[in-house]
Amino acid sequence: MFDIYKKEITWGGRPLSIETGKIARQAGGAVVVTYGETIVLATVVADKNPKPDLDFFPLTVNYMEKTYAAGKIPGGYFKREGRPTEKETLTSRLIDRPVRPLFPDNFRNETQVVCTVLSHDLENDPDVVAMIGASAALTLSGLPFFGPIGGARVGYKDGEYILNPTPAELAEGDLNLVVAGTSEAVLMVESQAKELSEEVMLGAVMYGHAEMQPVIDMIISLAEECARDPWELPAEKNLSDLEKKIAKLADKDMRAAYKETVKQTRTAALSEIRAKVKETFAGDESVDDKDISAILKKIAKDIVRGNILKTSKRIDGRKLDQVRQIVSEVGILGRAHGTALFTRGETQALVVATLGTAEDEQFVDALEGTYRENFMLHYNFPPYSVGETGRIGFTGRREIGHGKLAWRALKAVLPDSEDFPYTIRVVSEITESNGSSSMATVCGASLALMDAGVPITRPVSGIAMGLIMEGGKYAILSDILGDEDHLGDMDFKVAGTEKGITSLQMDIKVAGITEEIMEKALSQAKDGRTHILGEMNKALKTARAEMSVHAPRIETIQIARDKIREVIGTGGKIIREIVETTGAKVNIDDDGVIKIASSDLEAIEAAKKWIMSIVAEPEVGEVYDGKVVKIADFGAFVNFFGSKDGLVHISEMSSERVEKVTDVLKEGDKVKVRVLEVDDRGKVRLTMRVEEDRPLGPRPRPQRKGPRS
Repeated sequence: MFDIYKKEITWGGRPLSIETGKIARQAGGAVVVTYGETIVLATVVADKNPKPDLDFFPLTVNYMEKTYAAGKIPGGYFKREGRPTEKETLTSRLIDRPVRPLFPDNFRNETQVVCTVLSHDLENDPDVVAMIGASAALTLSGLPFFGPIGGARVGYKDGEYILNPTPAELAEGDLNLVVAGTSEAVLMVESQAKELSEEVMLGAVMYGHAEMQPVIDMIISLAEECARDPWELPAEKNLSDLEKKIAKLADKDMRAAYKETVKQTRTAALSEIRAKVKETFAGDESVDDKDISAILKKIAKDIVRGNILKTSKRIDGRKLDQVRQIVSEVGILGRAHGTALFTRGETQALVVATLGTAEDEQFVDALEGTYRENFMLHYNFPPYSVGETGRIGFTGRREIGHGKLAWRALKAVLPDSEDFPYTIRVVSEITESNGSSSMATVCGASLALMDAGVPITRPVSGIAMGLIMEGGKYAILSDILGDEDHLGDMDFKVAGTEKGITSLQMDIKVAGITEEIMEKALSQAKDGRTHILGEMNKALKTARAEMSVHAPRIETIQIARDKIREVIGTGGKIIREIVETTGAKVNIDDDGVIKIASSDLEAIEAAKKWIMSIVAEPEVGEVYDGKVVKIADFGAFVNFFGSKDGLVHISEMSSERVEKVTDVLKEGDKVKVRVLEVDDRGKVRLTMRVEEDRPLGPRPRPQRKGPRS
């Protein structure tokens, strides 16, 4: 019934297998990839008919994690998986980025890649497994995919690279890098690092590329046995005559337009040229608007790239390694806890940092288990930032991806939660954009955190690098514009401190990027980051010593674990009373760490005093103010230490003989008492004879006289 093909290798010390022919046989290509005990089903389906009205490749990649893969049931009211999680969205992008450039430019058939996590062993992350599965499924499908690609995760600890590290190894190490590429070249890098050098980062990329080669060879070997027949691509139109006509109409004007250094002026001029060309051919039914747009884009690409390679002149007149003018401002929003406005050329980010308590932490329900995140960074890209109209409200994949890139860049410099017990949320509003708004977010977020008084170890800056490559010539561009990104061959984002790199993201659109080019790009990026840090320092160099008056203050105290129940009270009665009476927020964890938060210092002090009165133990010999709460024949019970009561025996009420307790005391009387003894059961013996030099500690047992009976 099944015609099964399978390949298996040992990779990174664990078995990796790819199997096809048993599951999802109606898909254009389907494989089950197993690494350790992590299993991912990857499928590919493409429409047989192209979309003639599109001028882009309609590829969709969906990575989906099923909770049953980790033996879990989804939380909440709806017991099925809902909208994609952040991890699913980021992994979908991770797979899409190296796959998309490997299809021919004229392929317009709707294509969908679906990667479903069926089993997760909690040791091997399914994201790299899914990337390998997508590559294998595409290679077997017969689609015009110029792969296969491989992928690998690289860690770094004690000067050694680690292939596909476990979660424990990642937590102990200094690097989490994912690299993808073909047998010839690296196509994509995504990473988070702890201030590593350019040499270490480049070494990690090359190490990962070398280690993925056995996986690529395995996919090729499988495809040689069972790949479907290759698709026939439609013949490309011969547009040479039309190209000559349009070039004659537009080339001179477009060259003039690209000499305009102001984006708005340049954009308006280019729009007029496009309108003029389309109007010229408006009555010609043999000419398609899409063909005109494609030819105009090709002319623009030739002009921009040619100028850079021949004259080293960029669109806005800068040198290849020159960064645009930078203006940094902080503290511009009065009520916010920390703010920064970072402007670099025509890219601008308004970044706001907000501090909260443990109650504000984000609960993340992942396959690995539910955990709490105390640092969030959200990136917003409204359409007005590029002078356009558009839909607002839905957070797209790009916004999630750019926000996570900035999050990774800053994570390494944040203080430990023990030292700074705040939940931190950073929001970046992109108010203008012309290239690398994600790196503007990194710079603005670093400034906003320092403005909020967050003691980051060092400021972080980021820069986007580009590449123009034709034949044997190439040019590396610092701080690329939007047009240089669209028309270039590489988008290379580097963020870090003066000490080293904290995040690296790279997307390469052409094959053949050498190690030498990447090394030079990293070196040039370091110079750019250093310059940007200098400009940022003009606004703020280190974290403010004092936080905003509007930010909550948090004080942390440690109590014994056996006292937690006393602070909480039956059904939470006592802790609710503390919160309602003082107005402070109180959070207690299982280890006895109590965080008291409020913007009012008096509220914090009142709550702290209340809690300490519950958990602290009275000291023998100390004098306390007390209140009589109960009268007995043999003495009086006095509340003297928070909720703690002690007994004043009738003999300890006065230096003179007392006949009846009621002769001296009544309920409600305020008295001074000294602690004589606290026994093993916690019972307290008190005296009202506080001025006398009384013996302290346990009373001596009376000596028994005579023989025992």
